[in-house]
Amino acid sequence: MLELGQSQPGATDLIKDATEASFMADVIEGSKDVPVIVDFWATWCGPCKTLGPMLEAAVTQAKGKVKMVKVDVDKEQRLAGALAQQGLPLQSIPTVVAFYQGRPVDMFQGALPQSEIKAFIDKLLAVSGDDGGLAEAVEAAEVMLTEGAIEDAAQTFAAILGEEPENADALGGLARAHIALGELEQAEALLNDAPDSIKSAGPLEAARAQIELARQAAKAGPLTELAEAVDAAPDDHQARFDYALALHASGNVEGAVDQLLELFRRDREWNDAAAKTQLFIIFDALKPQDPIVLNGRRKLSSMIFA
Repeated sequence: MLELGQSQPGATDLIKDATEASFMADVIEGSKDVPVIVDFWATWCGPCKTLGPMLEAAVTQAKGKVKMVKVDVDKEQRLAGALAQQGLPLQSIPTVVAFYQGRPVDMFQGALPQSEIKAFIDKLLAVSGDDGGLAEAVEAAEVMLTEGAIEDAAQTFAAILGEEPENADALGGLARAHIALGELEQAEALLNDAPDSIKSAGPLEAARAQIELARQAAKAGPLTELAEAVDAAPDDHQARFDYALALHASGNVEGAVDQLLELFRRDREWNDAAAKTQLFIIFDALKPQDPIVLNGRRKLSSMIFA
């Protein structure tokens, strides 16, 4: 049996040890191509010593369709703390979190038998669209959506779901097509009726965030007046928050993030940490590799751990 921390021969590209410095590249960026399983473990953890080699074996057997990153929570306390701040339940280990397209899509805690580990990976591959062809159809539909051919995109996403009802990318895309058409209730109904296996998948979380932002935009105040209010009273936190919402509604996403970061810097606990909550909604709605997300998360983390 392999010792914890050792990878199977020939698996160096599939199984890595992550640090705070490498986590973004290995997990967030890496999961844009294939799903990445992150094993949070520690040397003193008995179940970790059982689970780790079993995970490595299952990842190796998947032959490149999934990768694995290991995080020693004792060595990487800052990284574990930052991820816990962003919602990952890392109070107990082992905790295994699957990332796809930069977002957590599934997880489990504690040691599992090999059969359940294989089922976990099979489910992850289904969520990621490892289907031998449907992924290209999803990509084509995304191009249609970006170029404004919303009805065509919606029809393509719907056809993909007819072939694979648990395709999270297609369901998220169809919901976003409804959002683009202003059909927020239809989009929300789609997400509410999603199969349990993908309810928390990244593409669906992104669509939920976009619905929330669309509803906020409908209630956004006048941009110029709010800007003047913030200039006149920089410590008026409600005015700054409302200004951020108005900036986002106007399409100035980076400006909205900057205002929310400034609000967090001035009073991170204001209104039950509303600035941080709103930042996460915006980040969730964007692609994980978007420069606004990467820069915004970096600045937020630097303030949290200052």
